[in-house]
Amino acid sequence: LLLMFCACTLLFSCRKKEDPSTPVEGKSQIRITFQNIAGSTPVVLNKGWYKNEHGDSLSITSLKYYISNINLYAADGSIYAEPESYHLIDEEADTSKSFYIANVPPNTYTKIVFTIGVDALRNTSGAQTGALDPMYGMFWDWNTGYVMARMEGYSPQSTFPDKKFFFHIGGYKGQYNVLRQVNLLLPVITEVSKTKNPNLHITADALEWFKTPNQIDLSITNAEQTPGAVVDKIADNYADMFKIDHID
Repeated sequence: LLLMFCACTLLFSCRKKEDPSTPVEGKSQIRITFQNIAGSTPVVLNKGWYKNEHGDSLSITSLKYYISNINLYAADGSIYAEPESYHLIDEEADTSKSFYIANVPPNTYTKIVFTIGVDALRNTSGAQTGALDPMYGMFWDWNTGYVMARMEGYSPQSTFPDKKFFFHIGGYKGQYNVLRQVNLLLPVITEVSKTKNPNLHITADALEWFKTPNQIDLSITNAEQTPGAVVDKIADNYADMFKIDHID
């Protein structure tokens, strides 16, 4: 009986929760669409070649990052916080790059705020489901938690074997906290209602990983996957990679 009770408890604790990103017909909602770019061109995995601030050439084979705790700021000062707000943007999976925030209170909105990464609470909450499922390869272990953002690729300047480079950015404790908050003002005051469901297009520039405030030289920094000073610098770099392109 004890074993049956434990099994049932585990089953219900791991059961997938209802996805709040699914559009609900007849409800006010906003769609958010991400496009990964490198400078002024779209990121094309395994094929595109780009040049970073240091002058290193690079090709990207994997690009993933978590967007969480999305808050929409209205013109009247109210704030709508998306429930269960965890989204994994994966360049390899087109469906991951666009999602709905359903049941948004009808209002006019001026700003969106979100976090790059997964908050400390969810890093220590046991088995996760949905976008936080470890099967997506963005989870280290119960001690170090989630990889907040990940980029992998090749560069002729890399001194790592086979000219590879990889940045697995993680850490949520004390001085090793790589969580970064993003504040984006909407270019126009945007109405959300049952009849107006805007699509907010956001670009993410992958080349920002390598510059400002810390220029990255791929001949020196090319294999980082341990919480510490170097990954913290890369997180500082990509904190400003997001821009609102347009709203339709």
